[in-house]
Amino acid sequence: MVMLWSLQKARPLWITNLQEDEAEEMESPQSPGQLFNPALAHSISVAACGDIFSCGAEDGKVRIFRVMGVKCEQELGFKGHTLGVSQVCFLPESCLLLTGGNDGKIMLWDTNSEVEKKPKSPTKRTHRKKPKRGTCTKQGGNTDASVTDEEEHGNILPKLNIEHGEKVNWLLGTKIKGHQNILVADQTSCISVYPLNEF
Repeated sequence: MVMLWSLQKARPLWITNLQEDEAEEMESPQSPGQLFNPALAHSISVAACGDIFSCGAEDGKVRIFRVMGVKCEQELGFKGHTLGVSQVCFLPESCLLLTGGNDGKIMLWDTNSEVEKKPKSPTKRTHRKKPKRGTCTKQGGNTDASVTDEEEHGNILPKLNIEHGEKVNWLLGTKIKGHQNILVADQTSCISVYPLNEF
């Protein structure tokens, strides 16, 4: 579940169950032999504007929500990774979203253009109270410029796709010596640094 809390009243103002939302989106019933990852929320990040946040989930999807008063509306949802999305992080002062996954990939998405296209009407998903080992000296890794097709990601395509090779446990977009970088922690004892020169 994802909840919007009132800290003054110490109670949630808005709740959505990602698993119920997933069931509503499924077009065909699940066959008895098929297994899917459940939509468990792993990570949440709030954009600098303060009214947009993202949620990365075990089902490999990234969901973008807009806070509208005492409720939230899902603005965008797309398949971000082949395994669970372990981390989401908006870059400072932008709507560029970093995602890291259990599939060992790091992706950069421009969510601003897609969120602005969406109408600001309520959606039915709004509920109210009911791999390989890397080395310690990675400084860029394999930055794969080819992006996967629209079938996998919907209408939004990643601006950058990095094959990190390890499950991403934590990531952060930050400036080091005036240049934008991605810091990544995985299951090793190293922090990897990837430059974001063009962003």
